[in-house]
Amino acid sequence: MTRDDVRALLRPNIARLTPYSTARDDYKGSLGVFLDANESPYPTGFNRYPDPHQKVLKSRLSEIKGLPVENIFIGNGSDEAIDMVFRVFCNPGVDNVVAIAPSYGMYSVCAAINDIALREVLLEEDFSLDTDKLLRACDEHTKAIFLCSPNNPSGNAFPREQLIEIVRRSGAMVIVDEAYVDFSEIPSIRKEVLSEPNLIVYQTLSKAWGMAGLRLGLAFADEEVIARFSQVKYPYNISALTQKTVLEALQKPIDAQVKEIVTERARVAKALEGMPCVKNVYPSQANFLLVKVSDADALYDALVKEGVIVRNRSRVPLCKQCLRITIGLKEENEKMLATVKSFK
Repeated sequence: MTRDDVRALLRPNIARLTPYSTARDDYKGSLGVFLDANESPYPTGFNRYPDPHQKVLKSRLSEIKGLPVENIFIGNGSDEAIDMVFRVFCNPGVDNVVAIAPSYGMYSVCAAINDIALREVLLEEDFSLDTDKLLRACDEHTKAIFLCSPNNPSGNAFPREQLIEIVRRSGAMVIVDEAYVDFSEIPSIRKEVLSEPNLIVYQTLSKAWGMAGLRLGLAFADEEVIARFSQVKYPYNISALTQKTVLEALQKPIDAQVKEIVTERARVAKALEGMPCVKNVYPSQANFLLVKVSDADALYDALVKEGVIVRNRSRVPLCKQCLRITIGLKEENEKMLATVKSFK
């Protein structure tokens, strides 16, 4: 797909949009006296509006992710980046998007909020993806395809070659949500955005980087797509405090913590496999395990009684009698394992 093809997917009103701008966007000199934004002049540390373009933070993320600043969008959590696809490309009541099932629930929530039909394509029994079946679900009104890899709640990652094939065969924007990629043996495809204009890759600082409370998500895409996202987002979507705190946190390496979680994931999976109530532990490339048990509702209640909170996914397609268990600290995992082991 070419950039012209991507431009043709835009909502007409977005293609015509004149974005909000500030006086500081236009001024190229050295700033000193701020009398443009009706802010308080009394210094509190936060009396000035934050940088709407997050220039310093994007520069640091560019170093970490190996992509130009122009290919990076920073959102208030990945959910803002998800919503951007609907707001930029999808005409309410007319267009549709395609998503796999089971998968992350916010795709369908954002579709419903934006009055966009969502077509779900069921994964295979082993949670693999049939490319042809996925593409057959698309039509001339399909503006986007959402693929979570590693997928939530199944934990499996789809082959890079399959994802790239879908991008090249599709006539829509293809979103690959890599929220859990730091825990995966299959590397990110984010650098493919430099050659594939209809590819958008999401990542987050909420999982491996341990910043869920700061709400900061990332989208990587062709610079024209990023420019449209930046025009549509609210000007000051990332607070000054968040930008400052994230910059500081990015100085700390996460390799040791990721390795520990991956090691614990393997240990916990092996321990669960030997327990009477456990029927299957699905392979995972994420920081959680999907576990099929004899009675998910009863085991969930037993865990809650012991103060252990997991996610009951029993009512999700292909996940009957399944719990999704996040890998925590060793002592937290031990408490969960003890409860599961004693469950009758």
